[in-house]
Order: sequence, then structure tokens, then C-alpha cells
Amino acid sequence: QVQLVESGGGLVQAGGSLRLSCAASGGIFIFAAMGWYRQAPGKQRELVASINRGGITNYADSVKGRFTISRDNAQSTVYLQMNSLKPEDTAVYYCNFKAFPALDAWGQGTLVTVSS
Repeated sequence: QVQLVESGGGLVQAGGSLRLSCAASGGIFIFAAMGWYRQAPGKQRELVASINRGGITNYADSVKGRFTISRDNAQSTVYLQMNSLKPEDTAVYYCNFKAFPALDAWGQGTLVTVSS
């Protein structure tokens, strides 16, 4: 089973920046896609950003222009650069990793808190 280790969360003031990382280990897989989801208290989990095998990215409208998803050359680590953070970005952020033929793994979550 693949393991995903997330890091980079913390407390930041509005307008500040954080960089989240998610490192995958535990097996050899054919990379399909990785993404970041977030869930705030009382809210449903939502997709924040994703990147697929071809490097195509997708972002929620609420974070476009502020967040950037990227991966390393080995496709073992994915990052989420978060700039111009807003209080409404406060949530637990989860890394998701999909690989062929049928792997769908989740990280443990990392808390991001944005103060006003």
C-alpha cells in the first residue's frame, strides 16, 4: 500500500503564503493524477487543485490565480503553493494520489489556519 505523508500546514495571517507538500512511498505505480482537497468544519470536502500525468492542472474557481500545484521530476512528491491566503481558505488539506490500474490513496491531512 502506498503511503502519503503531508506537511507544510500551519497558522498564517491573511495575505500570507504557505507551501504544502505530499510525498508518496511504498510502491512503484504508474502515475495518473494527484490532487489537493480541503474540508472545513461543517463543510463538504472539495477539490482545490489537481495535476495529471500529462501535467495538466485544474483549480477550483475560488483559488485560481492564488494557488499553484506542481510535482517533482520523479512524480513522487506534489506541492501546493498557496499565496494571498484568505480566512475562508482555513481547512484541513488532504493529498490524493491516483495511479494505474486502480489505486486511490489519501494522506492524513494537514491543517491550514488563516487569521484575519
